[in-house]
Amino acid sequence: MKKIFICLLVLISSGMSAAHTYRYDVCIYGETAAGVMAAIQSARMGKKTVLVSRNSHVGGMATSGLTATDINKHTVVGGLAEEFYKRIYDYYLDDGVWRSQTRAEFMESTRTRTYSGKNDKRKMQWVYESGVGEKIMKDMLAEAGVDILYDTRLLQWEGVLKKDALIREMRFENGSIVKAKMFIDATYEGDLMAFAGVSFIIGRESKRQYGESLAGINHFSVIHTSPYLNGKDGVMIPYLACEPYGNIGDGDTRTQAYCYRVTLTDDPDNMVPIEAPANYDPALFELVVRKINSGEEKLLKDIITFTPMPNRKTDTNHLDFFGASFDYPAGDYAARDSIAALHRDYARGMLWFLGNDSRVPKEMRSEMKRWGWAKDEFTENGNFPYQLYVREARRMVGEYVMTQHNVQNIDTTAAHYSVGMGSYPMDCHFVCNMASADSVIVEGGIFTPTRPYPISYHSLTPKEEECENLLVPVCVSASHVAYASIRMEPVYMVLGQSAAAAAVLSIDNRCAVQKLDYLKLKETLSAAGQILDNNGKQKK
Repeated sequence: MKKIFICLLVLISSGMSAAHTYRYDVCIYGETAAGVMAAIQSARMGKKTVLVSRNSHVGGMATSGLTATDINKHTVVGGLAEEFYKRIYDYYLDDGVWRSQTRAEFMESTRTRTYSGKNDKRKMQWVYESGVGEKIMKDMLAEAGVDILYDTRLLQWEGVLKKDALIREMRFENGSIVKAKMFIDATYEGDLMAFAGVSFIIGRESKRQYGESLAGINHFSVIHTSPYLNGKDGVMIPYLACEPYGNIGDGDTRTQAYCYRVTLTDDPDNMVPIEAPANYDPALFELVVRKINSGEEKLLKDIITFTPMPNRKTDTNHLDFFGASFDYPAGDYAARDSIAALHRDYARGMLWFLGNDSRVPKEMRSEMKRWGWAKDEFTENGNFPYQLYVREARRMVGEYVMTQHNVQNIDTTAAHYSVGMGSYPMDCHFVCNMASADSVIVEGGIFTPTRPYPISYHSLTPKEEECENLLVPVCVSASHVAYASIRMEPVYMVLGQSAAAAAVLSIDNRCAVQKLDYLKLKETLSAAGQILDNNGKQKK
């Protein structure tokens, strides 16, 4: 009763009775790169399409700092993702866009960090500036005729109206309603999926569940230092897990660390100085100091990575805030906003600490002081990225679950009904730092190679009895271990396009997404340039 009362108050305050109702063939919820490509594909196939963005941007992480794209094998990237990276390539052929360096200088600087960063034969480039990536995505959306609803967030918990196993409409906090025939959840969090009553999991499965050797809790390494701030006892270092939360190989509800992928520059003409956040807390970086003093981290690049981007900018990684994101996936919007703000302050604080704290070696401080915020990026947000890097949140438990066996693609374990390829290593950042009697245990990391592998169409579909007109290309049906490889932005783009093609065909064939004839989908995807096989060639 309390939840219903709160919902009624929200409806009254948002003016729901006078709000506009939109009608579409396909509604994509989530402004991620997957959502963008899904919207373009749907519109190009002739359907009236809307992309609902929860903020004032499109592209998610792909236009919010993560521009050192995780493409280790460009030969398995096709379709709209390939088109996007070709447009990036063409943009940077213009000498006029190189303001701080030449194209040749940049390409030499990034060659060893981003699998060359480009391929001249295919005319693809997968390193770029965030603002450039977003402009290209917006151009593609406009050319396709996609409608975009900005700053429109799903009404929490009661925002999805279903009849039987069909979503009928989505209701938003601003009072708007979208009715559609097919829906695609392209969010990092899987909110539409969850609010529609689709099964999901948060955290890690045990080794027993799918027989995965890398599953469950694992101890990655040990830092030989006291878990206490004073070195002996008393106050513990912030955000250390203070007690074990399971045995090795057990499942749990924790996810790998989140961060912001910030854009920095060493170009003095395009630089804004880094200042400490208002609530700066040096205790958050105590472990960093100790690792520096022990000799474990001798250089700045041992702590954070500065991957070169065009015009003397960086994609800066490894500002991971271990132990701070566990409540994010299932949290309400207020909780998520608070956690995002915490990560924002952590990132700003870490950069300030590395450049100014007297406990940091002078040489390291001097190197950090070379860098500042890029003045021409994220101008409406204080030059700070708008999207928290949610590496993993909910994962659907759908018609088919991708596992470590599929991702390693050993013998007969390749998934059937391919709608795209993955190839990146299984890459799970650490989950937490855990206190023991006289040391700190680093827990949860995975970095294990894969072979190029197909991703099953049925990992995008919920169980039929749960929902017949929803596809999920980001929070796909996969184990934690498999998701550690699948979760890359180019793969999201591929799966977003494939999900949209399936949605359109399901409309045309008047069938549930689970009943769609795969041969029709395969033919459509191949015609659209999607790469479906294990040899990096388009199947006809």
